[in-house]
Amino acid sequence: MKRADIDQFFRRLAAVNPAPKTELDHDTPYTLLIAVVLSAQATDVSVNKATAELFKAADTPGAMAALGEERLRGYIKTIGLYNSKARNIIALSRDLLKKHGGRVPGTRAALEALPGVGRKTASVVLNGAFGEPTIAVDTHVFRVANRTGLARGKTPRAVEDRLARVVAKQWRQHAHHWLILHGRYVCKARRPECPRCAVRELCAYPAKEA
Repeated sequence: MKRADIDQFFRRLAAVNPAPKTELDHDTPYTLLIAVVLSAQATDVSVNKATAELFKAADTPGAMAALGEERLRGYIKTIGLYNSKARNIIALSRDLLKKHGGRVPGTRAALEALPGVGRKTASVVLNGAFGEPTIAVDTHVFRVANRTGLARGKTPRAVEDRLARVVAKQWRQHAHHWLILHGRYVCKARRPECPRCAVRELCAYPAKEA
């Protein structure tokens, strides 16, 4: 996709949704971090249902560490991989208390050093909590970037690196939110809703729905 088309691509997504944001419920950098950790291989809807009660009981590293792994599992047992997620959340909460004064760090290296926090999770937190223009590549972003021709790559990191090169600075802060929401509600995995797509004319997908 040409540079001018990429600018138009994001201009159209911005016209549809000028201020996109994550659909994970959170109030603080810590609750955002926990919600993103829980969202791996799970829907935002299922995470929000679980955290609605969880965050009433524990919404700080200290409270979460005090809650303990067994009780935490009871709150998140409806979410996939809840055993390993509970283990990581307790461990990262303790790390935040020991190494960061109970605060979520604002650097990629420090975030990725936390148990259960990978590159995508760190990118989401850096963007949502600290205003960094990071682009987190989840399954929706990966699909939309490849399908449309916006930024093709065989791995999430390859797509991320390509997006970092081609997305203009003015779009970068919200880019991954626009792409996630577009992939979730329009450019769906099994049957993209091409007739109502705002970027249809710019898209390289050869099998557009009528």
